[in-house]
Amino acid sequence: MGEHVGAELELEVSNVAHGGVFVTRHEGRVVFVADTLPGERVRARVVDDAHDRFWRADTIAVLTASPDRQEHVWAEAAVDRAPGERAGGAEFGHIRPGRQRELKRQVLEENLRRMAGVDRPVPVAALPGPEDGTGWRTRVRLHADEDGRVGPYAARSHRVVEVADLPLATEGIRAVAPLGHRLPGAQGVQLIHPSTGGARLLPAGEDAGEAITERVGEREFRLDAGGFWQVHVAAAATLSDAVSRAVDGQLFDPAAANLDLYGGVGLLAAAVGDRFGPSTRITSVESSPRATEHAHENLADWVGATAVTARVDRYLSRLAGSASKAERARLQRGTVVLDPPRSGAGKDVVRSLAALGPAQLIYVACDPVALARDLGALVRNGYEVTSLEGFDLFPNTHHVEAVAALVRT
Repeated sequence: MGEHVGAELELEVSNVAHGGVFVTRHEGRVVFVADTLPGERVRARVVDDAHDRFWRADTIAVLTASPDRQEHVWAEAAVDRAPGERAGGAEFGHIRPGRQRELKRQVLEENLRRMAGVDRPVPVAALPGPEDGTGWRTRVRLHADEDGRVGPYAARSHRVVEVADLPLATEGIRAVAPLGHRLPGAQGVQLIHPSTGGARLLPAGEDAGEAITERVGEREFRLDAGGFWQVHVAAAATLSDAVSRAVDGQLFDPAAANLDLYGGVGLLAAAVGDRFGPSTRITSVESSPRATEHAHENLADWVGATAVTARVDRYLSRLAGSASKAERARLQRGTVVLDPPRSGAGKDVVRSLAALGPAQLIYVACDPVALARDLGALVRNGYEVTSLEGFDLFPNTHHVEAVAALVRT
């Protein structure tokens, strides 16, 4: 612990930074402060001074409030609680919803401009649901400490805090959440609320071999209860529509070697297939064998659709190194949809995509920095960004989803 940790500072907050914190300066040094917003004057306590270039601090009192500050949507995460007792997962809950989306837009645009050289507006759209951004989470993980107490982790820590409510969760999850109970010996619980079948509770890290059904429009998707699915109740439909719209129909070739990378149980491959018809050829690539099994079933309506269990980087590397001339031609006419994890696709995947040279890419991202890094590399390798949309899939948090379309120049 450094000599400044614990010191209290009065700070004028100037800007938003990636990661749900805000920027100010103290005696020339950058300080990243949580639980505030631009235009506020706060008293903050230093919690990390290990870096030469910046410190980190927690707001402990608001001296001059922004007009965009609101009563926190989650009482147990509010600034009037001690920082170590504030529940994590709602770090923007003290900011009115419209301002939250404006801040997310700013973070998206700044990172794209700085890292990718892409200078264009990226509006962030609200999803259907309550205006205050509550009631949307269909997946929640609660942890249990060594005494069996159940709750979320405190913000920026792995310490369990007990809470009386989960306002971001659906009503179904709130009804089955074991808040106030003890689970001795357990790691925690997963709470899921699929669009069919009602909310349920699973041991943390397990799915008990149970399959569930999620409905998106008129289509149903089977997946393991503990498997990945979009968390916001309206996210799957929103992203399916966004990806379908982002594909340039004049460049799309149903007979080409189209790919859905990090394909999960086939949600976005199905969105492409629904737009372009049952003869659409598309291969979903996913590292989880169970998800691939479900994708086979979920994509059965398209005679040219298939699902492959493979790591995306290795799959593309093999294609780039061994594809025949005819296969390369089909790949170059192809459309690639990719929805990587928060860390992004990364340099190996981008390098292989650039070598294969598909006609268009549809990149779905949940991290602005990873998106900007990968788009920058793709632009340097002969692609042009033709459209960008942002979506507020995670209200009352700093997270934001984006869908980018790129074409080969």
